[in-house]
Amino acid sequence: MPGFLLEVGTEELPASFLSDALVQWQERIPQSLEANSLKGDVQVYGTPRRLAVVIKGLPSQQPDREEEIKGPPAQAAFKNGQPTAAAAGFAKKQGVELDALSVRPTDKGEFVFVQKRISGRPVAEILTELIPLWIWGLEGKRLMRWGNGDARFSRPIRWLVALLDETVLPLELVNGSKTIQSDRLTQGHRVLHPEPVTIAQATDYVTTLKSASVTVDPEERGNLIAEQVKAVAENLGGYTVIYPDLLAEVTNLVEYPSVVVGKFEPEFLELPTEVITEVMVTHQRYFPVFKPGSFQQELLPNFITISNGDPKKSDIVAVGNERVIRARLADGRFFYEADLTKPIDSFLPQLEKVTFQEELGSVRAKVDRIVEIADQISSQLELAKNQSQRIQRAALLCKADLVTQMVYEFPELQGIMGEKYALASGEDAEVAKAIFEHYLPIGAGDSFPETLTGQIVGLADRLDTLVSIFGLGLIPSGSSDPFALRRAANAIVKITWRYNLPINLDNLLAQIATDFAAKYHKDRASLTTALQEFFLQRIRTLLQEEKQIDYDLVNAVLGENDPEYTERTLKDLLDVRDRALYLQKIRNDSTLDNIYETVNRSTRLAAQGDLDTKQLEPTTVVRQELFQKPSEIALYNALIESVPQTQAAQQTRNYQLLVAALAKIAPTVSNFFDGPDSVLVMDSDPEVKRNRLHLLGLVRNHARVLADFGAIVKNL
Repeated sequence: MPGFLLEVGTEELPASFLSDALVQWQERIPQSLEANSLKGDVQVYGTPRRLAVVIKGLPSQQPDREEEIKGPPAQAAFKNGQPTAAAAGFAKKQGVELDALSVRPTDKGEFVFVQKRISGRPVAEILTELIPLWIWGLEGKRLMRWGNGDARFSRPIRWLVALLDETVLPLELVNGSKTIQSDRLTQGHRVLHPEPVTIAQATDYVTTLKSASVTVDPEERGNLIAEQVKAVAENLGGYTVIYPDLLAEVTNLVEYPSVVVGKFEPEFLELPTEVITEVMVTHQRYFPVFKPGSFQQELLPNFITISNGDPKKSDIVAVGNERVIRARLADGRFFYEADLTKPIDSFLPQLEKVTFQEELGSVRAKVDRIVEIADQISSQLELAKNQSQRIQRAALLCKADLVTQMVYEFPELQGIMGEKYALASGEDAEVAKAIFEHYLPIGAGDSFPETLTGQIVGLADRLDTLVSIFGLGLIPSGSSDPFALRRAANAIVKITWRYNLPINLDNLLAQIATDFAAKYHKDRASLTTALQEFFLQRIRTLLQEEKQIDYDLVNAVLGENDPEYTERTLKDLLDVRDRALYLQKIRNDSTLDNIYETVNRSTRLAAQGDLDTKQLEPTTVVRQELFQKPSEIALYNALIESVPQTQAAQQTRNYQLLVAALAKIAPTVSNFFDGPDSVLVMDSDPEVKRNRLHLLGLVRNHARVLADFGAIVKNL
């Protein structure tokens, strides 16, 4: 079976584009092959100077296929049983005789059809059509034009290889006056193998390029880099960290990776470790070397970088890199020492010159709002005075480092430098740590704030951002979320769940929204509603995706357009989490099956009554003098016995008590419906009917303490 190679040779591609392009081709090329009834083993490769795909196991041509083609309506194609011009024209167009036409009904009436056998096309012909679509269809940021044509790509295309086995597929890429024709000639490593390279056949691609000092497989390059960096770090008497983002970037910056070791003056180690690693990793793409057993706290005066040049010239490359990092670290030392000359709170006035958002004013104004919201959360939690004072101080200082020279130069160090400057200024250790922690978690898999002070300040900061940005009407839509509001809401819920913080989010949102609406003359009600809906959606997503709760059970605990459940969810985030987890547990162990039928049936019928959904006590809503059957008395007594257990479950969130009560009452409910003393719920006497619906409404209400059973799907 034929093998196929496509290589697009370019000027050096940005690492980010290369990474995205590989993902796009890996997804789109198999899809386009399948759309043309072709299959094959697709392997995508890439280096800074090329994008390539090798497909093995392709058929020589498409398989023949049967295709049914719909023609004109039958009444237009035939008159009095004879074919009309419309039928003849359709048959001629399809290349068949009139007797090949058939008539059959459709949802729009009878139509003429023809069954055609279509011969498969040669795979070479199809690939020639697909290749330009694969190339020009790549998406990316800042695509450029070059030459005098209109073609757009990340960088200028310089050569094109297209081979089907050993045969060159004739292909042209036209860009104005420039035409690039396909060939079997490629380029090796720019320094180590500057001569053109001939590829004999498609499946020789990887080995042929390797002989020209080019490793085309990104995974292989990445593994090679990681192994070399680790080995060199050990030889230096330390260890390194293979940062995933850094490894991915340097992998896509080189074709033939070689390790270069550099050093810098030990006195620079007096700088905070985070400053040095930030310079190395983010700005210079170096791997730092840590002392053994230091857990990324102490560095050796060395770095490791990856070169794409001649390994024999590594010493020269090292000298150049040492000169660069020496200058960067000298700048860092200057900024650090200058910042330390002032106490951290002296930077607060400068925050008034930094804009948070045009309509919302300065970062200093945002800090004042964070302080106020943090105080509201502290009051809710009834914290001790000294704890509240620490929270207030951390909230006041949490953004102060944004105007320091170090963070201005290295924005990624926000919070990190704030903690260090706060400690140097004599601030309380927990206050200082909270300045760093209030940004956590930043992304998926990130650590969480450990101190209560950091947790509360982080919640306050995110709540202010959410309410303020929503208040301006800048609500996330689709994939657009420039203020990362989804991430902020997720963090609020996750921090609350992780540390079991009994905050009343509903009250907080209402209070903050009221203050915002009054100050900025916005509609408080619509703002509050929008925030509630947004948080409910985030809670729904987190329950399903992170807690692995079945979708219908999530619907059951959140309620479906049920204001009572909405209010309950936002008033107690811990309760909604616990109810969802418990529901999933009793589904998994089949306990739910034991109560589902009777509770669900009661819930459906109770909807036809008028009993308040919060009512649990039978004595005030059920009239015993209207009972006609022993089953009514039995259900009434069973409900009375259930009240203490349900109330205990509400107070302690121990929903096992509630489910045990429902399981105990289930046979009584079944007898009420179907036993020898069963009743007709919808009795002709409206008072009897209402009384019986109240009994069922009470069953529903007890179950509603856990969830809306009407939303649960049986035997999911």
